[in-house]
Amino acid sequence: MTSETMVPKELTIIVATTARNMGIGRAGELPWTGLRKEMAYFARVTKRTPLAATPNPEPPKPVRNAVIMGRKTWDSIPLKFRPLKGRVNIVLSRSHTTPKPLPEIDTDEEPLRAASLSDALKALEASNEIGKVFVIGGAEIYRMAIQEQATKRILVTKILSDFDCDTFFPISLPGDDGQWTKKGKEELDAWVGEDVAPGEQEENGIKYVFEMYERE
Repeated sequence: MTSETMVPKELTIIVATTARNMGIGRAGELPWTGLRKEMAYFARVTKRTPLAATPNPEPPKPVRNAVIMGRKTWDSIPLKFRPLKGRVNIVLSRSHTTPKPLPEIDTDEEPLRAASLSDALKALEASNEIGKVFVIGGAEIYRMAIQEQATKRILVTKILSDFDCDTFFPISLPGDDGQWTKKGKEELDAWVGEDVAPGEQEENGIKYVFEMYERE
């Protein structure tokens, strides 16, 4: 892709938090366990690519979504599940050197490594084989993403049960600043590409709801 046709990638944050205080972790792990349906939702949403639009009859190149995470989040994923399959995994760490442009990745064996979120976004802009781009944690990476104007929405699983947390999402939703607006179920369904389970869900005695917020 030439510099004239580069299009800035839109960012979507996806996160599970406690509803009461936006807790996301404890001791480097999720505070809750056993939410198989919620994790399956995360996998489906982050794998599902936008429909490819092409002006010519040639079949479009394969497109994959990207998931961006910090090194601690990468380390917290069990070895048998990483990298997250079917997605381009990008791990941020100040000790990394960002490849420019983004190299072609034909396997799911190794993540791409970038020095910063802005470096990762610049590399992604040069690729026409990337669909949606998700930021999946942790707290510091979420904080960086919220400061990026490219971040247009936040997909939240709000955990309605209380858990002891030592790590928190950096903002409250919807919050008092009016920046983020909760969208309706139809808009959530349309963006993620499925009929999202409505209302309170429950697994292993833990209740939660699926929500989407967009930046005004």
